[in-house]
Amino acid sequence: MSWMLVAAVLLVTAGLMVLGVLAIRLWLDVRALAKGVDAASRALAEAAGDLAAAVPQR
Repeated sequence: MSWMLVAAVLLVTAGLMVLGVLAIRLWLDVRALAKGVDAASRALAEAAGDLAAAVPQR
């Protein structure tokens, strides 16, 4: 019975480690996506400013 308990603890530990690695990868991907969205947002704001400057005032 003792070996079953050890095996269960090892299995749970391995499962938590896998979930931890997946969580870290997800966090890194979200950071990369956020940086991409920020860059695109800044580019759109700059383009909108350029467009507004190019339109003649009435």
